[in-house]
Amino acid sequence: MKIRVQKFGGTSVATPERRERVLHHIRQALAEDRRLVVVVSAMGRKGDPYATDTFLDWIGQNGQSLTPREQDLLLSCGEIISASTLSSLLNQEGISNTVLTGGQAGIITNNNHTNAQILTIHPSRVLEELEQDMVVVLAGFQGRTADGEVTTLGRGGSDTTATALGVALQADVVDIFTDVEGIMTADPRIVDDAAALETVTYSEICNLAFQGAKVIHPRAVELAMQTNVPIRVRSTMSDHPGTLVTSTTQSDHVAGELQERLITGITQMPDITQIQIPVTEGRLDLQQSVFKAMAEDRISVDFININPSVVAYTVHNHVADRAEAILRRMDLEPELHRDCAKVSIVGGGIAGVPGVMSRIAEALTDEDIQILQAADSHTTIWVLVRGEDMIKAVRALHRKFDLHNVQQAASML
Repeated sequence: MKIRVQKFGGTSVATPERRERVLHHIRQALAEDRRLVVVVSAMGRKGDPYATDTFLDWIGQNGQSLTPREQDLLLSCGEIISASTLSSLLNQEGISNTVLTGGQAGIITNNNHTNAQILTIHPSRVLEELEQDMVVVLAGFQGRTADGEVTTLGRGGSDTTATALGVALQADVVDIFTDVEGIMTADPRIVDDAAALETVTYSEICNLAFQGAKVIHPRAVELAMQTNVPIRVRSTMSDHPGTLVTSTTQSDHVAGELQERLITGITQMPDITQIQIPVTEGRLDLQQSVFKAMAEDRISVDFININPSVVAYTVHNHVADRAEAILRRMDLEPELHRDCAKVSIVGGGIAGVPGVMSRIAEALTDEDIQILQAADSHTTIWVLVRGEDMIKAVRALHRKFDLHNVQQAASML
C-alpha cells in the first residue's frame, strides 16, 4: 500500500474554516490513491474549550492535585474530541473513516505519565482499517502502557505520534501541517522577509528545533531520521508544497555552479539567565561541584563555558533564583545576567568554512550588540546577547547572510 500520514496541529482544526482546509488536504491525498492516516492534536490553543493548556488550567482551578495518571486521562480527551469531530465531517463528505486512540493504534509507551516515551508500535489494527479503504483518524499525543494505562507523550506529542507511525507503516511521507508554509530562514514574526526553504536535512531541522524553532518537535525528526522517512512541513491554509526534510544535503545553483548552502536559518531562545562563577586558586573541583548541584536539583544547564578563571553557563529565567540560592549555599559568589537570549545560526555548510564567526561578529558589532558568550559545533554557532537585543540580532544576522534569498546565501563567503 502507498501510505501517507498527515498530522494537523491544534490551530489547523480550531475553526470551521480551518477544518474545511483539513478536508481539502485529505481529499487531495485520497485523489492521489494514497491510504491515509490522519493524526490530530487537540483543537486550538490555551483558552479554547478543548485545548491541552485549557485542561491544564482546569486542573489548577480545581485543587491542583491530580496525579499524573489521572492527568493523562484528562489530557487525552482533547485529541479524542478533535478526532471525533473530524470523523463526523468526513462522514458528511461520504469519506469512510474510523477513529482510533493511540492505544488502539498499537502505540506502546513506558509508564512515565505526562511525558511518556514510545517503546514500540504494533500497527496491525491500523493496517487492517487501511486495507478496508478506511481513512484512519488517530488521536495524537497519546499511547498506552503494556498493561493498558493511558499515557500522553508531552510537548510535541502529536508530531511524535505521526512520525513514529509513519516509520512503523513505512509511509511514503509524513506531512506535518501547521500555520506557516514550511521551515523558514527565521521567525516570520521577527523577520519580514524570512524565506521558506525547499529542503532541509534532518540534522539541520533538529538543530533549529532544539534552538527555539517551534515548527516541528525534534523528537519527531529523530524518529523519522532512523529509517529515512521523508517529512514535509506544510501550511494548512495553502497548497504550497512546503519544506521537505530528508537526509539529503541541500545544494543550490549559484552563478551556474552547484554550491552547498552555508546557512540554513537563524533562530532564537529568549528568557535565559547567564551565570558566571569566578574560580578561586586551587578549586579544581569547582565545575564538578557546581554541575552536580544543578543536576541534583533537576536544573537543566546550557551554553557551558569553562576556563581557569570562570565557570559560565545558562539556565532558564524561571529557575535562576533557585540556581543562585544553591550556589550561595555552597559559599560561591555567582554573577547573574538575567533576561538574556540565545541566538543560533544553523547550517550544514558551516563546518570547516573560515569567516563565518567573523561575519557574525561584524553584523552584531555594526548594531552595537554585545556578545556575552559564544560557542559552536559542526552545524551551529550560538551567541548569547541581552534580551533587549534579541530581535535586532536576528534581523542583523539574517541580513548579513542574505537569507531572504536562500539561493544567493550559498555564495556569501
